[in-house]
Amino acid sequence: MTLFLLFLGAFLLGSIPIGFLAARAKGIDIRTVGSGNIGATNVSRALGNRAGYTVFLLDMLKGLLPGLAARFLITEPIAGLPPQLYWFLAGIAAFFGHMFCPWLGFKGGKGIATGLGALIAASPLLAVSCFTVFFILMMFTKMVSLSSLVAAVALPILGYFLPGEPRELMPVYGSLSLLVFYKHRDNIKRILQGTEPKFQLRKKQGQEV
Repeated sequence: MTLFLLFLGAFLLGSIPIGFLAARAKGIDIRTVGSGNIGATNVSRALGNRAGYTVFLLDMLKGLLPGLAARFLITEPIAGLPPQLYWFLAGIAAFFGHMFCPWLGFKGGKGIATGLGALIAASPLLAVSCFTVFFILMMFTKMVSLSSLVAAVALPILGYFLPGEPRELMPVYGSLSLLVFYKHRDNIKRILQGTEPKFQLRKKQGQEV
């Protein structure tokens, strides 16, 4: 029952559409702007980078907080599975809430920030490693989507080789990477066509968002 309530609470927390609400507060339906996604990147394009960074942080906390709660509640193996698996799954419940938001017709964001929060709670070293991959590629390509996809590929690979990572988590990491690719299928088409927009750290004065 404790696990059920933990995962349910995490899903509901993750389902709070922060990007949608932030844009709505400015009189904008983010689903009709840019890519139509409610995540931080599209919010940055609609409202500016400061709003985008804020949404990214809050979306990340949606995955981090359930994972931290699970670390506090689950300290011993359950059904022969390591506690770290449940820590990550608690954050992933929020990840699913974010991706499939029931308040927006089971549509939502792509889950990168929330997934990062879940990973920080369960495996800080792996989270830093994957974010480093993302950051380096982002500096070279300026494409959030491509950087996210490469980091998703790195997740199960780094998880396999980093010390202390339970083998039981490898299928979860792999499945998560596949889901990230599925959610980015439109981005992948634009990347292949050379039309994927690049993220600007600073908007030029007078430039339209």
